[in-house]
Amino acid sequence: MQISLLDRTRTRVGDTDAQTVAATVDRAVRADELGFHGFWVAEHHSVPGIASATPGLLLASIGARTRRIRLGTGGIMVPNHRPLVIAEQAALLEALHPGRVDLGLGGSLGFIPAVREALGRMRVTDEEYRNEIAQVRALVRGEGPVRTMPRVAAPPIYLLAIRGGLTLAAELGLPVIVGGSLLDNAEALEAYRSNYVPSEDAPEPRLIANVDVMIASTRERARELLLPEAWALADSRNVGEFRALQPVEEVHRLRAAAGAKLQQELARQVRRGIAGTADDVAERLEQLVARTGAEGLLVSSSTFDREAIAATDEALAALLT
Repeated sequence: MQISLLDRTRTRVGDTDAQTVAATVDRAVRADELGFHGFWVAEHHSVPGIASATPGLLLASIGARTRRIRLGTGGIMVPNHRPLVIAEQAALLEALHPGRVDLGLGGSLGFIPAVREALGRMRVTDEEYRNEIAQVRALVRGEGPVRTMPRVAAPPIYLLAIRGGLTLAAELGLPVIVGGSLLDNAEALEAYRSNYVPSEDAPEPRLIANVDVMIASTRERARELLLPEAWALADSRNVGEFRALQPVEEVHRLRAAAGAKLQQELARQVRRGIAGTADDVAERLEQLVARTGAEGLLVSSSTFDREAIAATDEALAALLT
């Protein structure tokens, strides 16, 4: 089983954004040493809780500091860019780090109207999204109306299962990355496989499961470490923005003063994660793979305590041996 890490470059109260970006690069270097299959980074614009908006630039730096680990865009949001620009960025990454690039694509627009306006795209139809994915694919493969430079081997493309991505991936013959509640939808996962149209670069359907994981010495501590990320997600519904991570102790204080609705949402977010001892997590990941038929895992581990994330990475890496 191939295990890759997804790092969203999450900000923390008390850290500068520059420190946050540096920590992501350092984590990637360690992931390379630990033997993980890949290291993926994301695209989020003008979000206080996420310091990086440009996966290509960040991966170019990570690639220069690592030896073998694959470099994944998880993902580049197609509506925010022209297809040729996406293809050129992917080609340059491939030229810099040959054979190590995975091009993950998604369809999300900016978080709020002001961000969408700044990016120049207020809306996108399903048909527009489908056509732009197809354009990116053709340009990456050197089959577009213009030449993509530099000329390199086409990196594999993955589609994020957002904005109908599961159905679209089946139609276009693309591997898919699935997370959240969709991993529990056996009917949708089976439809992806049964409706899959083989393509030249991906003749068989391939599903990668994106899961939130935290490993600690006890189940209670592992679940507690999920609280900072869960609080940021739950509270974003109230404050209208995704904020920096806060220490577990502060989240306990905030939770005690929160209303019932917010407490329920916090509990729901915690339940979504896979948390426990190394043995607990190994068992639950095995169950997930058996249930979904996933051929790989894309693991996100997020909490305020960076040492706890490092410990989780080491425990996960031990599962690879």
